[in-house]
Amino acid sequence: MLKVGDQLPEFVSVNQDGETVNSQDFLGKRLVIFFYPKANTPGCIAEACDLNDNLAILKKEGYQLLGISADPVKNQKKFHEKYGFQYHLLADENRDIIEKFGVWQLKKFMGREFMGIVRTTFIFDENGICTRVIDKVKTKEAAKQILEN
Repeated sequence: MLKVGDQLPEFVSVNQDGETVNSQDFLGKRLVIFFYPKANTPGCIAEACDLNDNLAILKKEGYQLLGISADPVKNQKKFHEKYGFQYHLLADENRDIIEKFGVWQLKKFMGREFMGIVRTTFIFDENGICTRVIDKVKTKEAAKQILEN
């Protein structure tokens, strides 16, 4: 998994509207990238809505937000439109970005093991250096966790 001090990996993906988003576009800005397991599931809704509800505060602190999951563009668009998110949701169906960040891992749920996205938030400074990794995300307090130092 990416750790504090690591450089923002280069990636190109498409957002919920099929528009190209390049990691290099965020250099010079503070960036929050949050990985979530699946669009329109309870924990992911809580996290994404908390971030959207607190977006003005996050932006005031200079943060840009990107949400990433392995959902297809169509699912990201439905999720984005249903809740009116004011930030990009990237569709990483082939898991290139997910694997670069190291969040595709073995998970355990209800007695079974499977590979999946581990809910994780990465914070980068203006130079693209990772300054924090939040690996125990509280879905209903995601923004508060980002703002804590």
